[in-house]
Amino acid sequence: MSIQGRISPAAATTAAPHRRRVLMASVAAQSIEFYDFLIYGTAASLILNSHFFPSVNPVAGVLASFATFAVGFAGRPAGAAIFGHFGDKIGRKPALLAALILMAVSSTLIGLLPTFSTIGVAAPILLVLLRICQGIAVGGQWGGSTLLSLEHAPAGRRGLFGAIPQMGVFVGMISGTLVFLLMTNVTTAQQFSSWGWRVPFLLTVVMFPVAYYIHRYIEETPEFRQVEAAAAEQGGKKRSSVVTVLRHPKQMLLVAFTYVSATISFYVIVTGMLDYATRDLHIGKGTMLTAVMLSMIAWALSTLLFAWLSDIIGRRAIFAGGVVLSGAWVFALFPLVETRSFPLILLGASVGQIGVGAMFGPGITMFNEMFPSGTRYSGASMGYQFANVIGGGLAPFIMVALLEGTHTTAAVSVYVAAASLVSVIAVSLIRIPKPDTASAAAEVSG
Repeated sequence: MSIQGRISPAAATTAAPHRRRVLMASVAAQSIEFYDFLIYGTAASLILNSHFFPSVNPVAGVLASFATFAVGFAGRPAGAAIFGHFGDKIGRKPALLAALILMAVSSTLIGLLPTFSTIGVAAPILLVLLRICQGIAVGGQWGGSTLLSLEHAPAGRRGLFGAIPQMGVFVGMISGTLVFLLMTNVTTAQQFSSWGWRVPFLLTVVMFPVAYYIHRYIEETPEFRQVEAAAAEQGGKKRSSVVTVLRHPKQMLLVAFTYVSATISFYVIVTGMLDYATRDLHIGKGTMLTAVMLSMIAWALSTLLFAWLSDIIGRRAIFAGGVVLSGAWVFALFPLVETRSFPLILLGASVGQIGVGAMFGPGITMFNEMFPSGTRYSGASMGYQFANVIGGGLAPFIMVALLEGTHTTAAVSVYVAAASLVSVIAVSLIRIPKPDTASAAAEVSG
């Protein structure tokens, strides 16, 4: 069954200038997720261990600071449920605004947080709490920014419009890298330790004007308004979309298992491979960071290309092709890295990212098309974030454990390939129901 017709044609009434504003706002909102991912991960390895966990040995301090990084992933499903509930009940726009404000406040407060030497054990406790708030905010941002774009898309371009907000991943990672490079270059080591590390977090205040822009200039999505009108005509009271999804979890679980290959492959390339190459192969950090960042260009271009193609030839076939490519290419990835040749390292990372892009591109729209409008924010977001917990939160740790336990990258390759097999099976089970606004409204009405 073709999946292009799942989203209601109500979005066809949106004017082109407004669509452009929506796309810009969606990219800006999504970029903060990976800006946060990069600056917190960088700060955790450079500074947070000594400033917030100084009473333990250096290795344990690094592990403790990275544990707070993982806590952010754990908060994502909760954020997907909380903001998904309100996004399906009162609108995509207000839910996204609330998530953006929570992220801006949490990240800014981390930049202002006193260290262990000032307030003692309260410092790491507050850091963990703020990190949880960040994770909750990220869990709500993805669904809001994606649906804001997707449900404003013209007919025949939903795959592309669903993927464009994901360019925020590229923007966020590049921005985070540049900010940290700038601060390390314009400050002394003492200045960076004292206040320079705080600047990247404080710059998150730019989310406040982004939130105001969305509030002032972006309209609620046409499809949500259509479902609201249908629900009002029926006179029913909306029940929780989260409860509805959890009572019938098949679609949500299919999203999680389908997407798990993309998340594991992505984080093996951008974090696991970086650690393996620098720690075990003694390749320079600058070499690996350059290769990873350049491979993100291949990821961005392939994401848009395959999203565009998915509007023409269908989403499931392209997604499945990306899964197969990722599962097979990982057996070439590590041998290429082990050559210690920059061009071959870049080739390995870039082809791997093309496989991920073939999943990211059509996957975003496909996951949302699996749910009716009344449960879409909750269902797609929770499935997506569960996959991120398994892939983003656990994959780097599992990779290190496999390398330490087996002393061979073949075990990691088998791990990625096994995840790809799970995703191939899951995507083959996906069925996209036909759009029916009235039934979508009825599903969340009492």
